[in-house]
Amino acid sequence: MVKQAVNDTATKALIDVVPDRRFQPVCHLCGKATSSVHSWTQREVRDLNLASTQVWLRCEYRKLLCAHCQRISIEELELFHPYLRVTRRLAAEIHQLCKVMTVTDVARHFQLDWKTVKDIDKHYLEAQYGQPDYNGLRILAVDEISIRKGHSYLTVVLDYQSGRVVYVGRHRKAKTLNRFFKQLTAQQRKAIEAVVMDMWDPYIKAVKKKLPRAQIVFDQFHVVAAFGRVIDKIRNSEYRKAAKDNKAVFKGAKYLLLKNRRNVRRKKHRQQLKDLLALNEVINTVMILKDQLKHIWSYKSRTWAGKALDHWCALARSLNHRALNKFAKMLERHRYGILNHCDYPIHTGVLEGVNNKIKLIKRKAYGFHDIRYFTLKIYQAFYN
Repeated sequence: MVKQAVNDTATKALIDVVPDRRFQPVCHLCGKATSSVHSWTQREVRDLNLASTQVWLRCEYRKLLCAHCQRISIEELELFHPYLRVTRRLAAEIHQLCKVMTVTDVARHFQLDWKTVKDIDKHYLEAQYGQPDYNGLRILAVDEISIRKGHSYLTVVLDYQSGRVVYVGRHRKAKTLNRFFKQLTAQQRKAIEAVVMDMWDPYIKAVKKKLPRAQIVFDQFHVVAAFGRVIDKIRNSEYRKAAKDNKAVFKGAKYLLLKNRRNVRRKKHRQQLKDLLALNEVINTVMILKDQLKHIWSYKSRTWAGKALDHWCALARSLNHRALNKFAKMLERHRYGILNHCDYPIHTGVLEGVNNKIKLIKRKAYGFHDIRYFTLKIYQAFYN
């Protein structure tokens, strides 16, 4: 430090600093000392506040002709990063606050532009999480999360055992997962034993191609949710067939049929469900099918699980309804992944919690037009 000054209102302090010329300058790129100076330059950088006073450092430093790098570089000053307009200690403080505050709030606190705050936080995140650790992966969970309206998705890959998000990719295509698998070494791919997911064909295609030894396990939650859509189609078709006097029983019953019966708590709703099941044999059978479908995932024996699946498909086809026939055919086509649950009793329930946390991160409005920054914030949130 060679000089300091404070303005009349004590809102800003300016300190002049220069390098200690007793020491040879060091290139910030390679860390090698050099005596060849290209030019001198000056920059003002922001430092941590002193109480309510903004502290600015007017730094004079050298540009070097580095023989090792074969280029012009800036000398290493330790005080600030060559490409940031704040000191390292202020940058570290901004990064820490961004863990618990929004970018906008941090920018307002330090009276900085929000883009500056985001860039500083992103710089630190890249250093810490830019290269995720793929060692020790054995069981994966794969799911997608909607990031905005219009079918815009991110694919999320979770280390099932540690709960750590190891990959976030744009879209939900086969090539999205392929990009992740290409980042793994051949040994890391061989070590993966099972992948739990929904019955989304692009994901299945990618796993079969890149992880031929891994067992694909289809998640109960997604299968039952898909069957819920079938139930609603059947409810609509049965409503159209019902006599005029009975149509009132169908109204408002959509979510009653999708709920577990023990979760239908209101007396009038329980009575409506009872009346509907007594009135319509098809819907009554469909509700039995819904309970039996969940039960398939409770078996530990592949043989018994297979028999339960066969029985379920036969009962579904006995109703001779187009939507049920199509769903039964879909289950038979994905039989292998349903039965694999007996060997690997895993599910994507853990990913539902992950997705909720990601949605919370998104709602905190970090300025996620920058998908890479959003991805790094997700890695940070689930780092163990």
